[in-house]
Amino acid sequence: MELNSNWPNLLDVTRRLDPDGSIAAIAEVLETGDEFIHLFPFFEGNGTASHKSTIRTGLPEGTWRELNYGVQPQKSTTKQVTDSIGMLENYAEVDKALADLNGNTSEFRLSEDRAFLMGMKKNAKRTIIYGNSAVEGEKFMGLAARYSQKTGMAEGTIGDNIILAGGAGNTNTSVYLLVLGENTIHGIYPKGSKAGLQSNDKGQVTIENANGVAGARMEAYRTHYKWDMGIVVRDWRYGVRIANIDVNALVKNAATGADLIDLLAQALETVEDLSLGKPVFVMNKTIRSWLRRQMMNRPNTLLTLEQIQGHSVLHFDGVPCVRVDEIVNTESAIS
Repeated sequence: MELNSNWPNLLDVTRRLDPDGSIAAIAEVLETGDEFIHLFPFFEGNGTASHKSTIRTGLPEGTWRELNYGVQPQKSTTKQVTDSIGMLENYAEVDKALADLNGNTSEFRLSEDRAFLMGMKKNAKRTIIYGNSAVEGEKFMGLAARYSQKTGMAEGTIGDNIILAGGAGNTNTSVYLLVLGENTIHGIYPKGSKAGLQSNDKGQVTIENANGVAGARMEAYRTHYKWDMGIVVRDWRYGVRIANIDVNALVKNAATGADLIDLLAQALETVEDLSLGKPVFVMNKTIRSWLRRQMMNRPNTLLTLEQIQGHSVLHFDGVPCVRVDEIVNTESAIS
């Protein structure tokens, strides 16, 4: 299944909005070796702190008419949903004398800041999965909090798109099928701002109490990093959560525990139209490893390795299986 290249990922947007290349260079660092960030589309929100979406909740299906009889006019029904945007920030500082020794201060500072960039990327991905603004108001609402309850939900609601894999206790993990696109599921950044992680060079500053020594001072270069982002699930029907996968019960022949091949096939059939965006499976390294091993025990070719814009990505039935290790193996079973 070929991915739709019309949706802008993080690097696409930053290259378009930042012609001098400084932010694009940071985006390249963030995307290096990361299939999820590389594929996730970002769009400008319609607010500075939140994004309001109009979601269609009902379709006018028409009425069968007899001759000489009329029909009542109909209309579709909609509702509005507001998604919050979170602000992730950090400061990076490096000893001025050390940076100047290198001969290329800017490049050295960026190389030293890579740890900060990678740490913020991990935090962003973890929040995409587990963020819950109802519990931590400073964060945006992630996927797990949205697809959180199977039983007790009315038919035709988000519970229909949760598949339970049979696990109990707290040794579980989840796999998500996301159809990424402007009208389905995507990332957002504040209206009128730049997408992605922003860098502000604060220049030379004096660090007080350097290394925790009272009164000690040190000249340093400081960089402020800021990443304002959120996600929008504009249509919940284009996301599926396979929950309650007990990682301790997985075996190669799927005789016990979760049958990952069967579960992924179920998820694909749950989504109404995979062509509406980029279909992507999201899983951690434990599940992707077991998926490969279970596939080895079956005589088929559903699992392939394909190139996407220079990246080698594992595919199941044509859909990329991207690795997000921020999905933990210690989830409690959901109802």
